[in-house]
Amino acid sequence: MSHITPVIPAVIAETDRLLIRPFNQHDIEAILLMNSNPDVLTYIPQSPLKSLLEAEQVFKEVIQADYNDKGFGRWAVYHKEDKKVIGFCGPKYIPEYDKVELGYRFLPEYWGQGIGTEAAKAVMDTLKPMFDIDEVIALILHGNVGSEKVAVNNGMSLYEQNMYKGHKVQVYQRML
Repeated sequence: MSHITPVIPAVIAETDRLLIRPFNQHDIEAILLMNSNPDVLTYIPQSPLKSLLEAEQVFKEVIQADYNDKGFGRWAVYHKEDKKVIGFCGPKYIPEYDKVELGYRFLPEYWGQGIGTEAAKAVMDTLKPMFDIDEVIALILHGNVGSEKVAVNNGMSLYEQNMYKGHKVQVYQRML
């Protein structure tokens, strides 16, 4: 049986304000920005990235690896008016849960504008028809009210409290 490399569309979803697409080599600086800012990482169980080289490693070894392996992954959220990548929103298979998680992360200057909810809705609308994903979870660290609001605004409900990478998380879930 041969391994077929998944074909990923150039654009995953689009809204009035946002274009959601796969990350590419030109997005390395944006990957560094969203993974080095202490405010962004407050509720993310990972160490901040320190260089463009580290961001490029994440792009190649995590993001592209997911695209190649699963056909989906974290996608760049491009702000049309500002003409730049302002975060990510997309599915990732979580082996510890044997489920697909919808994750999202945005630069602080875009918080509180409904962008997370807008991006998550656009992505969730593509998961079943484009990728045959019929259930998603969101793993949200305790206290991350903004992420909980995005989950609830997109029809997810609290399923359980559990642990992930040594941290207490609220597990939100939605059938698609």
